[in-house]
Amino acid sequence: MRRWLVFLILIGVSCAASAHKASDAYLSLTWSGERWVGRWDMALRDLQEAVGLDQDDDGRITSRELRERGDAVAAHALSRLGISGDGRACRLDGEGLRVDEHSDGGYAVLDFRADCPATVRQLMVDYRWFFEFDARHRGLFSLVRPSGARSAVFSPEQPTQTFELAGKGGVWPELAAFVQEGMTHIWAGYDHLLFLLSLLLPAALARDGLTWRRKANLAEIGTDVLAVVTAFTLAHSLTLALTVWQYLALPSRWVEAAIAASVAVAALNNIYAWFTERRVWLAFGFGLVHGMGIAGVLLDLALPKSGQALALLGFNLGVELGQLVIIAVALPLIYWGSRQRYYPVWVLKYGSTGIVGLALIWLVERGLDVAILPS
Repeated sequence: MRRWLVFLILIGVSCAASAHKASDAYLSLTWSGERWVGRWDMALRDLQEAVGLDQDDDGRITSRELRERGDAVAAHALSRLGISGDGRACRLDGEGLRVDEHSDGGYAVLDFRADCPATVRQLMVDYRWFFEFDARHRGLFSLVRPSGARSAVFSPEQPTQTFELAGKGGVWPELAAFVQEGMTHIWAGYDHLLFLLSLLLPAALARDGLTWRRKANLAEIGTDVLAVVTAFTLAHSLTLALTVWQYLALPSRWVEAAIAASVAVAALNNIYAWFTERRVWLAFGFGLVHGMGIAGVLLDLALPKSGQALALLGFNLGVELGQLVIIAVALPLIYWGSRQRYYPVWVLKYGSTGIVGLALIWLVERGLDVAILPS
């Protein structure tokens, strides 16, 4: 009964989180030699909320339904995007709508052109799409010219950004934007969070036969946490880079299913103590899989190679900073809880049981491409 109570609480938390999942859109401007050519990838689920695409309310959005609402989609999106060159507004015209698959589902791709003055030194982009529906929405932007690429992240706090075309421009604002995006991504990645939490839950305890005992001092706990977190960080940083640079390419559905499985195994290990002395290797092994999942955002941005290094550095720094914040909050609570009599049973055992149940649902959803939890 207690296990089911914890499980139901986790399901409720998961549903609430899922209902408020942040969204990303991917906007690019490329200089063709004669004009700026734009591509804007918007999630179908976001467009459904913004303009309504599912005409027959069957829960699926077909290509026909998207075509029928094509003019409305283009008008809605382009009315929330402004581009100007040297202070003069550029005319934006939609040139077609198609469907593309990203790592997190279907996207509508709006192709458009921006008629700006032939020679501009400064380009200003004003992005305000979907902020009215989701304040956590982000517009991930890339500006591609023969001389190089720039990238940026638009948010409600920073909807307007200016790009100097005469020079390379400053790298710090671009780096800071991806640091912030990395932190946001890890905080919204509930599967990554539960995997990390499952690894940390037994950090203040040691296995003694069939029971758990409290570790004697903070140094012992700190050494354990440092080893586990370092292994996880090294592993996911490695595959994050290899995936973004396209040395690794696995189907996202397999990767997402494997991440769900990793959460289940890490939580089961808290119950059955399979790898008590080898949690570092567990963190490293499954960390390799998590890195490929974390790379999805940068892959969907489709940055040219010249713009990948800075975005990758900033994004990975953001992921690590976000992870450190989570550890700083969770570890004192875990230490305090581990000093209580109920911790081994109520938190470590029943809490991990709930995590296992939730991870198995994710595994079925991702492996079989079905929806079980409400979104």
